[in-house]
Amino acid sequence: MDIHVGDTIQTKKPHPCGSNTFSVLRVGMDFRIRCTGCGHEVMLPRAKIEKNIKKVIAAEQN
Repeated sequence: MDIHVGDTIQTKKPHPCGSNTFSVLRVGMDFRIRCTGCGHEVMLPRAKIEKNIKKVIAAEQN
């Protein structure tokens, strides 16, 4: 899966705040993502993130 810093991902399950979109802050073996609803940051393993992604919304390239 091709995910970069700055992309927005939509997950299958929503965050407890109700939002299901997250900003990608760090990629590697672990991903750091920030909820776009409440701003909570979470660090999760790559395998778990890739399993739960519904759609990747790429950041705009200038």
